[in-house]
Amino acid sequence: MAVYKAPIKDIQFVLNEVLDVSKLAKLPGYEEATPDTIHAIVEEAAKLCENVLFPLNRSGDEEGCHYENGVVRTPKGFKEAYRQFAEGGWTAVTCDPEFGGQGLPATVGFALQEMFTASNQAFAMYPGLSHGAYEALSRHGSDDLKKKYLPKLTDGTWTGTMCLTEPHCGTDLGMLRTRAEPQADGSYKLTGTKIFISAGEHDLAENILHLVLARLPDAPGGTKGISLFLVPKFIPKADGSVGERNGIRCGAIEHKMGIKANATCVMNRDGATGWLVGEPNKGMPAMFVMMNAARLGVGMQGLGIAETAYQS
Repeated sequence: MAVYKAPIKDIQFVLNEVLDVSKLAKLPGYEEATPDTIHAIVEEAAKLCENVLFPLNRSGDEEGCHYENGVVRTPKGFKEAYRQFAEGGWTAVTCDPEFGGQGLPATVGFALQEMFTASNQAFAMYPGLSHGAYEALSRHGSDDLKKKYLPKLTDGTWTGTMCLTEPHCGTDLGMLRTRAEPQADGSYKLTGTKIFISAGEHDLAENILHLVLARLPDAPGGTKGISLFLVPKFIPKADGSVGERNGIRCGAIEHKMGIKANATCVMNRDGATGWLVGEPNKGMPAMFVMMNAARLGVGMQGLGIAETAYQS
């Protein structure tokens, strides 16, 4: 039988003796990140992982996500667990205070991520990908996009995805065919299909923000002609609330070993409204912010799952 007890002593040893996190509080903007504060945060996260997330790990994988007519429902208990996760501020730990975040160092975020992935990898991918979308938007989004979307990603009300792979191309993104047509109001209409989109459709949050790689009509060939777009599931109203449904739908879900509780989706766009993130034809550098965050996340997944396997 699988067991998980957060390795708090090991984590504290790495933070205090190896990394000497006491130095963090001496840096501008991190004055609140004292060893005592970090220790308290780690202990609270451990409770959430042991008591809420880990008990859903096996049951979530056995039940899996449910797909019907473009709608995805997560396994029993996941929606309530995500509510507790978001309301506890765990989506906001390392986000900028300007957008409602706690502004703690990434070092703290990685310590927590180890426990999140160890206790429930499928669950951890939902907020994990959202934070990657937050990072990409915070660095490359316009002021208007950041003002409209970053607070929602920070508090977990909305989640994010990374849409790269298409049915005919995976590693060679220079072959992608998704198109983005400019509109008179400054938006774009996107058409095309993306596959293997983790957390592409679910019932945990009220809106899902898709970061999508696509081509403009006059784009050069290869990766030098790729742009990045923000395509929300629901188009926000002027007051920031959820508005009309956008032209993006889930066509099917995959069944990946060990993470069936995370919805891996085929996402179809048929004239979906989106907004340019960064400059035209420079989508790859912008998306690499999220891709690199995902790569670091994969490393933490290996560490976390190895910990659970060792304990079990």
